[in-house]
Amino acid sequence: MTEYWPPNALLVLGASEEHIPLYQEAARRGIATIAVDMKVDAPAFPFADAAMNVSTRDADAITASLAGTRPAGIVVGATDAALPTWRTLGLHYGMPYVYPEAALAGLDKAAFHQVVADCGVDGYGWAASDDPGEVTAKAAWLCFPLMVKPVDGSGSKGVTRVTRPDGLPAAIARARAYSASGTVIAEEFIHGRQLTIDLFLRDGKSVMTCIKDQALVPGRSVVRRISTALLPPAEHRHLEEVAERLCGALGIVNGPANFDLVLGEDGHGRIVEANPRLSGDSIPRLHEAAYGVNVVGALIALALGEPFDAYLTPTRKAHAGVELLGSPLDVEGELTTWEGVAEARNVPGVTGIELYAKPGDPVHPHDQSGHKIGMVTAAGPSPADVAVALDKATSLLRPIIRPTQETS
Repeated sequence: MTEYWPPNALLVLGASEEHIPLYQEAARRGIATIAVDMKVDAPAFPFADAAMNVSTRDADAITASLAGTRPAGIVVGATDAALPTWRTLGLHYGMPYVYPEAALAGLDKAAFHQVVADCGVDGYGWAASDDPGEVTAKAAWLCFPLMVKPVDGSGSKGVTRVTRPDGLPAAIARARAYSASGTVIAEEFIHGRQLTIDLFLRDGKSVMTCIKDQALVPGRSVVRRISTALLPPAEHRHLEEVAERLCGALGIVNGPANFDLVLGEDGHGRIVEANPRLSGDSIPRLHEAAYGVNVVGALIALALGEPFDAYLTPTRKAHAGVELLGSPLDVEGELTTWEGVAEARNVPGVTGIELYAKPGDPVHPHDQSGHKIGMVTAAGPSPADVAVALDKATSLLRPIIRPTQETS
């Protein structure tokens, strides 16, 4: 742990690969950073000016470690765990930006369902409890299939699709293992188009909105590809207004938020869950590729109490997509090498490739968001052009993985 903390630094709560753009943007602007993460080998530590090996959930330990050093600003990237700490430390240090208390309801899927209902937004059947027997009994009356999740989980951890009542006990036990509160929620599965809405608000109105299609890893609840969606202007504006209304209910007046939704076969959009923060899965790279905006720069400016509009002014209008790379194996493995990297980078339309795993690293089955091992970003004049570029690049880019677990 670093003993000397740089003055006037940006305190960044989190140092996963998702946070690397925050450190890179701060360095570009000449702003010192202090990284906080409990993992001693956190991927973003090398990008920070100083590192604090403390849990991002432990506000008291962070304050004690900082001693008399007061940060110039505090920021969180794509992580739910640090959001309560962001608020606590913001209040403690009197930061220019303090994370809103109401937004913490977005971290509890059951509480957020109530927010959706209070806003008059279409919902669907669900049941939640910290008692396995109670949630089993309530869920049995819902319309199958169901998605069983930890109520306070993220990144598809502990999520199971259940098609029959007899599958509930095992799914509930799995979800409880990933829940800090031990509470499980079962939600009716809505058939339709999987979408996500990203916004960055100023004074309660979105100054940057991006609606995207999601494609999942076959047979799993994990996102594989995200790309800008083609929607009629009226539908785009309607979904934007719904998202703005939900942000208002969550107390998000300035800053980023994103929502997962399903555009059902009945034509109604149903909000599935909220992520009251910056998006993960390299979505900021997608926004930059499509519109030339810098949501990471805007977030840092917000945290420092600076104007942020200029970062969100579009400089181009294109379509873009991100392919999230995971292991092709269903068992644990070890990365031997990457093949085809140079060829993939040279595919027309590809704007970036990031590889999170290096030779010798353990590689897990791609059954949750945190198990991705890389990403490819592409841009083009249409969604079809983007799809062609991503398909070509991912056909060339091959992770060679040696199984370390026997297959059955």
